[in-house]
Amino acid sequence: MPALRHPVKINVDLGEGYGNFKCGPDDELIPLIDHANIACGFHAGDPLIMQQTVRSCKAHNIAIGAHPGLPDIQGFGRREIKMSPEELTAMVTYQVGALRGFLEAEGVPLNHVKPHGVLYGMMYRDKEICRAVYAGVPKGVPVFGLAGTYHEEVAKELGLPFVAELYGDVKYNPDKTLVIDRKK
Repeated sequence: MPALRHPVKINVDLGEGYGNFKCGPDDELIPLIDHANIACGFHAGDPLIMQQTVRSCKAHNIAIGAHPGLPDIQGFGRREIKMSPEELTAMVTYQVGALRGFLEAEGVPLNHVKPHGVLYGMMYRDKEICRAVYAGVPKGVPVFGLAGTYHEEVAKELGLPFVAELYGDVKYNPDKTLVIDRKK
């Protein structure tokens, strides 16, 4: 069996709640992970949850990334919404900027950007959508995505560092793309 060329790191989506509603065992997971993808308010997350999640990750020395999604709170970012390239870029810029505000307040760098839910799927199926989303990612910030898809190709084209990932908790289609269910 060949040796791993890179160590396996665990990344988890966090901060996906609103107000008093907590979605997921964030506090229990944070000490066990390497990277956090923090919801930026469009599919889930609110300012206090973002702030608390950043602080908790900082306390555990977890690398923090933005987890922008489509503006679909009711559907948890799992319903496809048609948007122009300009809207997609602005939407990502806005969400990443929101998280960066909390990161800067805590003296923590933005480690990466990983799009959420159906946006992630739209990007690996449509090169123009992928370009528009990646145009909202700050220069030099790594993007997490699905290897062998437009995620990787467009990241290379735009000069964004690319980190390939795989999922242990999501089903795959025969073409090695993800099954993104409306409910999880």
